[in-house]
Amino acid sequence: MTERKTITILSLEQALALPFSTQRMVHQGWRVIRLETPSDAGGGNAGDPNRYIGADLGFHDLHSYFIAPNIGKEAITINLKKKEGQDLLLKIIKELEVDVFMCNTLPKGYKQLGIDFETLKTANPDIIWCGISAMGPEYPDRAGYDPALQALMGFTYLTGESGGKPVPCGIPIIDLKAGDEAFTQVVLAMLEKNITGKGKEIHISMAQCAASWLITALPQLEFVKSDNELFTRSGNEHRSFIPCNVYPTKDGMVYLAVGNDSQWAKFTAIKGFESLSKPERKTNQGRMGDKENIYNEIGELSNTFTTKEFVDLCLSINLSAAPVNTIKEVASLEFISNKLLKTKLPDGTIVSLFPPAVETEYLKDKGYCLSLAPHLGEHNEKIITEQNN
Repeated sequence: MTERKTITILSLEQALALPFSTQRMVHQGWRVIRLETPSDAGGGNAGDPNRYIGADLGFHDLHSYFIAPNIGKEAITINLKKKEGQDLLLKIIKELEVDVFMCNTLPKGYKQLGIDFETLKTANPDIIWCGISAMGPEYPDRAGYDPALQALMGFTYLTGESGGKPVPCGIPIIDLKAGDEAFTQVVLAMLEKNITGKGKEIHISMAQCAASWLITALPQLEFVKSDNELFTRSGNEHRSFIPCNVYPTKDGMVYLAVGNDSQWAKFTAIKGFESLSKPERKTNQGRMGDKENIYNEIGELSNTFTTKEFVDLCLSINLSAAPVNTIKEVASLEFISNKLLKTKLPDGTIVSLFPPAVETEYLKDKGYCLSLAPHLGEHNEKIITEQNN
């Protein structure tokens, strides 16, 4: 039986969007090789700027923010501004039979650095090429950083308290969406390649990825009668379903999501909650017209329970309710804590990081523990001298 070839990804990556994408590839058991700029190619900190962000672990190029998205990877450095560096890149792609090349540099630099699809095809005619950028190759100079893109694409405008300042989401959601989309499109290209035998050039626009998630907001433009009906900041309430909102308890806060009229009927049938039930509130449309009173009345009732008591009461009748957890509390949830990926720091300490989106056999075989994120150019000698026999 012929041994199956390991899928090899070579990724000129930095920041978060692309490292997050290739981290998902690590979870499949694919070989991911990070490509970065060496220290002799310019001043300042070399390679991925994220290497130098977060807690100092005792190594100049390995700070805490860099660890999680880069566990299980290898790392090499090549100066792609020099012809010898570009020639070396082609040699590595050919010798290692690289399946996929990825990058998240400015599109204007693709040809200058010798990393464009047509150039890399000379080393592997069937290569899959994927680039993430702010707005695609049509905007070659446009840099893409998550907070600015959240503002550009309306996410910041829609987030925050009613009448308050616009704020970005608490996590870099556009980075992560773009990374997921790159992963998905590469997998689809691999499936197509099984049929066509050909590689593919893929461009991921972070802005377009973000706009694709405005599926509840952009279509409004076609259906509202005036601009004052359009979505704006609404705090914790759901814009369409009442009474989805955050409510106080004796010891914290809970989110209650009532998504339809039958759930409302069950909720208002709870002993002690009957006062919420009024004929004009039977439908979601009716509740919309009286939502502020409903929010206040539910808050007065929820405040007589502990968080656990209120959540358990709602779950007992199959309503969706949850405590507003801190990140520390999320880490302690049983269904999360036993799925956290781990790595070993240079001092031997095992640290827990984050769970994969989906369990894989590879991760199970690894005991959910992957090698530490690599130092800058850690695998230069190994990979540059490696040949695929």
